[in-house]
Amino acid sequence: MAQQHPRNVVLLDLDGTLTKSDGGIIQSVVKTFEELGRPVPDDAELHRFIGPAISESLARNHVPAGEMDRAIAIYRSYYNERPAFDDPNEPGAKVPGQLVNVVFPGIPEQLRRLRADGYYLALASCKPEFQCVPICEHFHLTGLLDGIYGASTDNSRLDKDQVIRYCFERIGFDPSAGDRALMVGDRYTDIDGARACGVDTIGCRWGYAPTGEMEEHGAYEIIERVDQIEDAVNRYFASH
Repeated sequence: MAQQHPRNVVLLDLDGTLTKSDGGIIQSVVKTFEELGRPVPDDAELHRFIGPAISESLARNHVPAGEMDRAIAIYRSYYNERPAFDDPNEPGAKVPGQLVNVVFPGIPEQLRRLRADGYYLALASCKPEFQCVPICEHFHLTGLLDGIYGASTDNSRLDKDQVIRYCFERIGFDPSAGDRALMVGDRYTDIDGARACGVDTIGCRWGYAPTGEMEEHGAYEIIERVDQIEDAVNRYFASH
C-alpha cells in the first residue's frame, strides 16, 4: 500500500518519558559494578545512567575498554533475564530489572489522544530494541504506538541520532513530501540526537535530566506534566 504523505511524526523516548524506569536500571548497574569488583558510583552518577547507551555510561565511570563486553553482558543479564529484584507492580514477585518499572500516570491517555489527532507515534530509544519490545508489551504500550525503534546489539546503532535515522528509514519518512517530526524526551541525548536529524525536542520535566540540562542543550519547549504533552505537540505542529 502506498505510504500516505504528509505525516506528522512524534518520536517518543522511553525511559523517563513514558516509563519511570530508574529502579531497574540502577539496581542492575549496582550489580554490574559489584560483579566487576569496582566501586559502585554514587547516587547522582547512577541516575546519569538513565538515557545514554549503557556503554557510554560505563566508560564515563572508568570501566576500561578491555572489560566493556563483560560489563555489558553482566548488566544485560540482570536487566533482561535474572529475576533478582522486587516487582513494584506485584508485591512478593521477583523480576529482571527491565520490569522494575512503571508507566507514568496519564501516559496511555496522552498516547491515545495523539493517535486520535492523527500523529504517527514512534518509540525512539537508545535502549536496545530487543529490550524495548518486551517492556512495551508488558506495560500495554505496544498497541498505543505505531512503531518501536531502539538501538542495535552490535554497536552499529547506539546514539539517539542513529536510532532516529533508522526509524525514519524504516517508516519512509520524507520531508520533501511534507513529512514533519518532533521528539518528546527528557535527556540531552534526546535533544542533541534529534537536532542532528533536524528535529526539535519537547523536554519532559518529570524525567531524569539534571537541573538545567534541557535548557543548556536547547529544548524547543519544556513541559512540567504528562497531561501537557498533547497540547505542546499540537502547538508545535500548528506553528511549523
